Amino acid sequence: MNTVRDTIRDAWKSRRVWWFTATARTRARFARTMLGSFWLGFSNLLSIGTLAAVYGTVFKVSDFRHYVVYLGISLVIWNSLSASISSAPNLLEHNTNHLKNTNLNPFFYVLEEWSFHLQTFFQSFFLVILVLSFVKGQIVINLLTLGWLPLFNLLVFMLWLPMVVCLLGARYRDLYQLVPIVLQLVFLLSPILYYRESLGRFGWSADWNPIYQIIGPMREAMMHGHLELHKVLAMLFVNLVGMVVALKLLQRERPYLPFLI
Repeated sequence: MNTVRDTIRDAWKSRRVWWFTATARTRARFARTMLGSFWLGFSNLLSIGTLAAVYGTVFKVSDFRHYVVYLGISLVIWNSLSASISSAPNLLEHNTNHLKNTNLNPFFYVLEEWSFHLQTFFQSFFLVILVLSFVKGQIVINLLTLGWLPLFNLLVFMLWLPMVVCLLGARYRDLYQLVPIVLQLVFLLSPILYYRESLGRFGWSADWNPIYQIIGPMREAMMHGHLELHKVLAMLFVNLVGMVVALKLLQRERPYLPFLI
């Protein structure tokens, strides 16, 4: 059986392949459309505008421009995170024929799915940030100077957590039903549509919410030019540990996967 080091080395050698297959999926997704991948950013902008108008009125926000940027950054990150996690439980099942008839490392399919969601995220993220920069121009500079480490945390988190979910989903089918419920609850409990201060005495829930610890520091760095280094480094440590655990779990489960899916 391959070691974790072998798995990483093989993944690096095949990087052009899994990136190409993900790109092919992205192109096929918008085949015969006039706007192509622009729809990704446009749909996010439409959601941001609608939700900002509705919840800005409901919560009676005093600074609407600030709220639009706050909601926009939060929502575009959340959409990518939730999409990568929600697609994870049946990822291996979608590749059943390949797993049963080839000796390709299952990590390949995880990386292909990760690449697909990365491409979706960046195509949407850059358009949203471009539009939001007209509301708050400093966010682009803040992203380039302070946002790169929180962004790195986001990308790594989008790799190891869905990998754990898809491996557990192959063995425990309950995750097919559980993951959408958990994601909906996390969305409602996370300061995305509302400010953290609105949680009041329940503000501690945001500190123990790993998804918010991905969104919060990146949003704070981009909006206010303030990087909470201790939180970012703590999340980086969690990501590194999570990545090792995910690869170890993949190594352990690999011989059984053809019999589970």
